Amino acid sequence: MDRIKYNKDIGLIDPVMIAGWPGMGSVALGVVDYLQRKLNAVRFAEIEVDPLAVMDSVTVEEGIASFGPAPKNLFYYTKNPDIIIFKGEAQLAGHEGILLLEKVLDVAVKFNVSRIYTGAAFPLPLSHTEAPVVYSAVNQRNLKEPLARFGLRPMESGHIAGLNGLVLAFAGKRSIEAACLLATMPQYAISLPNPKASLAIIEVLQKMVGFKLNISEIGEYIREMDEKMAIIEDKVKDVMAIEVKGPEHIAPRPKKVVPPYIMQKIEKLFSEAASDKAKAILLKSELDRWDLYKAYEDRFLDLFRENQ
Repeated sequence: MDRIKYNKDIGLIDPVMIAGWPGMGSVALGVVDYLQRKLNAVRFAEIEVDPLAVMDSVTVEEGIASFGPAPKNLFYYTKNPDIIIFKGEAQLAGHEGILLLEKVLDVAVKFNVSRIYTGAAFPLPLSHTEAPVVYSAVNQRNLKEPLARFGLRPMESGHIAGLNGLVLAFAGKRSIEAACLLATMPQYAISLPNPKASLAIIEVLQKMVGFKLNISEIGEYIREMDEKMAIIEDKVKDVMAIEVKGPEHIAPRPKKVVPPYIMQKIEKLFSEAASDKAKAILLKSELDRWDLYKAYEDRFLDLFRENQ
């Protein structure tokens, strides 16, 4: 049974909670990790979960397999402004994921959290040189207008996979306001960390919550990732129909817009096909269906080269 272990008393007044789990582009996790470090947030609680209930792999070192460390689920806090930061190190699915969400919300209720913010990637067929645009999805209609005042565009339709999205619905069941901030990023790079998308969300949160950060560190990381993405983009831009007209204007011309949940499905199939080659048939079919095979051809063939 999951339980919450507190190791410090905190005195906060109507704090907001900023929560994040791993996802496409490590966008949400990048937000909470950076805020926790740069705001000097203090750890005060942890959700302890059954390690056997969340294990989906083993750690191998020098040919010896063993259980790796269980993923942590940690709470931090800051004062002035009063913020609770939750950082989950792994996505949990099904019943275990729901149990974890309920525990996170138990903490929110205990400290009278006024609103919960999460983050996510909004992958689109665009260039890495294009500035991210931040969209929002909320669990209460009355939140749409206040968020729009900060320049957030409403996400009209689609899916937000994983706990970063599910927390909105579960918070709504407890009448807690919640919003997910989604930053656009290149569709071809969802398996790479995208600090630029994380920074776009951080900049919005600074205005809404009321804090100020030195972003020099994440700026250097963005430059490093941009160099890597430039190399990748040069190989896939013809397939992804990205038209680059210069640094002042980058316009996507999608041959077929691929929904974010399909990109997540493709990543899952790649992971499964690495150990079960029968999944490669389903993967190839999905890549062909969305005109993505040329973009992923080398990666697809590597599934079989590794066995040779």
